[in-house]
Amino acid sequence: MYDHLTVVDHPLVQHKLTLMREESTPTSEFRRLLREISQLLAYEITRELPMTTKSITTPMQQMDAPTLAGRKLALVSILRAGNGLLDGVLELIPSARVGFVGLYRDEDTLEPVEYYFKVPEHMDERLVIAVDPMLATGNSSVAAIDMLKKSGAKNIRFLCLLAAPEGVARMKEAHPDVPIVTASLDERLNEKGYIVPGLGDAGDRMFGTK
Repeated sequence: MYDHLTVVDHPLVQHKLTLMREESTPTSEFRRLLREISQLLAYEITRELPMTTKSITTPMQQMDAPTLAGRKLALVSILRAGNGLLDGVLELIPSARVGFVGLYRDEDTLEPVEYYFKVPEHMDERLVIAVDPMLATGNSSVAAIDMLKKSGAKNIRFLCLLAAPEGVARMKEAHPDVPIVTASLDERLNEKGYIVPGLGDAGDRMFGTK
């Protein structure tokens, strides 16, 4: 349906996502599950990282062994909810450089408003993975990718927990060169721009703010 979208249907991903969707799941458990599921999604989104070899010595002999090539990749959290995904991916890739894009959604217009932007140097030489749990209207995600491209980024991927068809279509229209990896493509957006069936506000559930 969408050639730029990958839905990770691994049983562990889907099981953990179901637990996160449940209204009764407490904040501490939600946060733990998000960290765990982010690592499983990161495994998929980093599948095609460039590789090279280096000479090492094992306890048995010398060998040319595979290792990551090029500059350290950049993880960019779209604040504030992106930090939940960021923490898990950093555990998997601790050497990654980290950036932040501060956007909030105007609840009347549903349009993004920028308040912060800080990313690593040499963005044009890095694989950049932007993380945000929810791809809803797509407006904030498109704005964040716009900002990353202005900073020089050329190789960008987008990692989210849930996506709505409207947001996926909006991203494809604005940034067809940015692959999206998610745990679920949900049904639709409601009249307030929230994903249905979704899991509510990811930031509120992660940080316990309602």
